[in-house]
Amino acid sequence: MHVVHGKIANKRIPVTEEICESISELRKPGQTYDRLLSEMIALKQEHDFLAHLEEVKKTGEFMTLDEVASELKIGRKT
Repeated sequence: MHVVHGKIANKRIPVTEEICESISELRKPGQTYDRLLSEMIALKQEHDFLAHLEEVKKTGEFMTLDEVASELKIGRKT
């Protein structure tokens, strides 16, 4: 279950009509836009992390977990 930690922001994000329709089509019945965007962000972060791992695999350049977390702008629990 997703738990929101923070205040709800009432913000407008300008998007094209096409993007607005696409986002609406991705939304499941009863799903909030906050939840949908949260899931999309998590998927993007996972994608970026996996892409980084592939790059490391190709180049042989290694970083510490803290360096990776910092570069990807994700928190790392210790």
